[in-house]
Amino acid sequence: MRIRGTTRLVGLLGWPVAHSRSPQMHNAAFAALRLDWAYVPLPVPPERLEDAMRGLRAMGFAGANVTVPHKTTVIPYLDELSPLARALGAVNTLRVVEGRWIGENTDVEGFRRALAETGLSAQGQAVAILGAGGAARAVLAALAMEGAAEIFLINRSPERAHRLIAELRETFPPAGLRLPPTHVLRLEEPPPEDIALLINTTPVGMAPEVEASPWPPERPFPWGLQGVIDLIYEPPRTRLMALAEAAGIPAFNGLGMLLHQGALAFAMWTGREPPLAVMRAALQE
Repeated sequence: MRIRGTTRLVGLLGWPVAHSRSPQMHNAAFAALRLDWAYVPLPVPPERLEDAMRGLRAMGFAGANVTVPHKTTVIPYLDELSPLARALGAVNTLRVVEGRWIGENTDVEGFRRALAETGLSAQGQAVAILGAGGAARAVLAALAMEGAAEIFLINRSPERAHRLIAELRETFPPAGLRLPPTHVLRLEEPPPEDIALLINTTPVGMAPEVEASPWPPERPFPWGLQGVIDLIYEPPRTRLMALAEAAGIPAFNGLGMLLHQGALAFAMWTGREPPLAVMRAALQE
């Protein structure tokens, strides 16, 4: 990657960002299309986010991705939100149009495309989600679009899960979304036996705590489970995935979602078709 005075800059706002594979993915794509663009990691502690946003505007950045813990707190520093980002109360992509910074959410469509690649389907199915944070918001929206029949939100804090559901029931309708019947379970409560998909949106099992699992290892998986998706991608095969595979259940990590949400952001920034094969190869390296 060579940065010149003409290079257009984008980057990743987060804290921390050293683990992210997004810079490799995007810079490989820029190089493949011979674009004079560069993607840089931007580690920004929460108390400096306002300063960082002023800096990006001043330095003429063309956009950015946003990751934890800034997906919600960045909103006050933006000029506009897409309807979906407003419905979720979270953004992961910023683009600049005539000097205006617009918050978008490509996580939802990124998850939908990754789900399609697995061959699994949520349509008409009961689905369980582990976690009730920012990633769970995007997955809930994706499942609503996919026509899930019922959703079970499993979280250590039922109060947080109930708040999330209440917020989305208010914000989804203006964006044309309908939340399926959604129920809250404590972690110690197993979901019904006929759930088809189990999706982990928590960081439990992420490096360096690779032996941890958000699903109790001693608990059998529901008999109707057709697949497990863990949004973690480091390590590529989590303890949860290993438990599922040992039970004969297909398991997938979060690289597919990372790829597709990134490809959507790439298209927004550059107006070019993203080179998916190049981006996928960069992630897998």
